[in-house]
Amino acid sequence: MISRGVRDAQGQDTSTHDWIEGRGKGVRYLVRLMDDATSRSWGRFVPADGTRENMGVLWEYLERNGRPVEVYTDRHAMFAVPPRAGESEQQRREADRLTQLGRALRELGIGWIAAYSPQAKGRIERSFETDQDRLVKYLRLAQIKDLAAANEYLEKEYWPEWNERFAKPLSSVTDLHRSLSQEINLAASLSHVEQRVIGNDYTVSFAGRRYQIARAAVQVGMKRRSVRLELRLDGTLQARYEGRYLDIFECGEKPAAAAVAPSRAGRKDHNAGGKSRWMQGFFDRPGPPLWQAVQTSNGKA
Repeated sequence: MISRGVRDAQGQDTSTHDWIEGRGKGVRYLVRLMDDATSRSWGRFVPADGTRENMGVLWEYLERNGRPVEVYTDRHAMFAVPPRAGESEQQRREADRLTQLGRALRELGIGWIAAYSPQAKGRIERSFETDQDRLVKYLRLAQIKDLAAANEYLEKEYWPEWNERFAKPLSSVTDLHRSLSQEINLAASLSHVEQRVIGNDYTVSFAGRRYQIARAAVQVGMKRRSVRLELRLDGTLQARYEGRYLDIFECGEKPAAAAVAPSRAGRKDHNAGGKSRWMQGFFDRPGPPLWQAVQTSNGKA
C-alpha cells in the first residue's frame, strides 16, 4: 500500500521472492507499506499473501502511525471487486461493492486509490527491487532461516536503517495522519465481516457452522433480524446486534460461565509505543481453523 498521510499517499504492496535463498521455508511474501512523499516504510514477512495477513500488517502500521488519508494499491482481488460480466467500470463504481479490506478502510475513514499499472506505483515497485538485492544479502549475512527471525530482523535492523538512509525527514512534510480515537475499534474493522439473519431458534450460520445466541443476550424482536458477525484476526467470532455485542457459542457446545464478549478486543494505549498482545506470534503461524473454513468456503484455500 501507499498511504496518503504525511504526506500525500501511502502505498501497500506484496513482493514474492525467495528472501532466504532456500535456507528455510515460509519466507516468500513481504507486505510493505511506503509513504509516497517520504518513502518511510514498514512491513512484515507473512506466510501467505491473503486478506488476514494484509490486515495484520495494516493494523501494526496504524498503531505506529495513525490513520493515513488514503492508501494506494494495485487492483488485486483483496482490494478491488472485479466488474461482473458485461458491467462497465461506471456501473461497477455505482454498485459500490467492497472487499473485506475495502470495507475495513471505509470504516476506518481511509480512502482507497487503485493503481492500473506497475508504473503507477513505481516508487514501491523500485523499492522492492532494492529489497531483493540489499535485504537478501543482509538476511544471508545474519544467517536468517525462518519467518520469526526474518521479521525480527526487519523490525530491529532493516526498517530503521532504510528509513534513516532513504526516507526524507518527517520535519520536511506536514503529517496528515489522524490519531486512533476511542471510537475506533481496530479489532472490529480489521476482521472478516458478514451479515446474517437470526433464526427463529436464535441461531445464526457462519462458515458451515451454527452458533447459538446465549439466553441472557436474547431480546424481543430479534428473530429474522440482521446481525453483524466479525471473524477477528485472532480467530474469535463476535456478533454485534444494534450496536451491542452478544454472547454466542457454537451449537453443541456449552457457553463459558460468565462469558463476556469483548467489544473493545485488542484495544491498547496507542501512544504507549508497543504492540497489541494479540499480535505476538501472529506472523509466525497459519490462520486459525475458522479463518481456514472461511477461505475454503470462498474458494481461496
